[in-house]
Amino acid sequence: MFRGNHPAKVDEKGRLKLPSAFKQLVDAANVTQFFVTSTNGKSAEIWPLPEWEKREEQLAESSDMDDAVKKYLNLTSYYGQQVEMDNQARILLPQILRNSAQLDAEVTVFGMRVYLEVHNREIFERNMAANELTADDRRAMAEILRRKN
Repeated sequence: MFRGNHPAKVDEKGRLKLPSAFKQLVDAANVTQFFVTSTNGKSAEIWPLPEWEKREEQLAESSDMDDAVKKYLNLTSYYGQQVEMDNQARILLPQILRNSAQLDAEVTVFGMRVYLEVHNREIFERNMAANELTADDRRAMAEILRRKN
């Protein structure tokens, strides 16, 4: 279960060194293969391959290939590549995604439960104020949490 925020760097060859807290989790799960993709070109999603395969199975179970699924698959295929973590815990981010999301130096790596999300740190911090939780967001969260109990 990935959670939290860990600052990191993308090197000149486009490799992201997995933060140690996340590396421990993938090691414990014996995962070395990942699917790196995006749904918006503004951030990277790093999925352990077994989790991505579960997502693919969920999509394949859909009775028909509706427009939303087709758009999702087009985007994730366009930005996506299957990669293997090297011996130094580095993951190569696809060039097209590095360019689009400006993942070329300082980044922040967020744990999103079953996958990691990577953002250009400067852009993310600049946009945080515009994305504060509103009163409506807080009410929606309270309702979601109330339903789970």
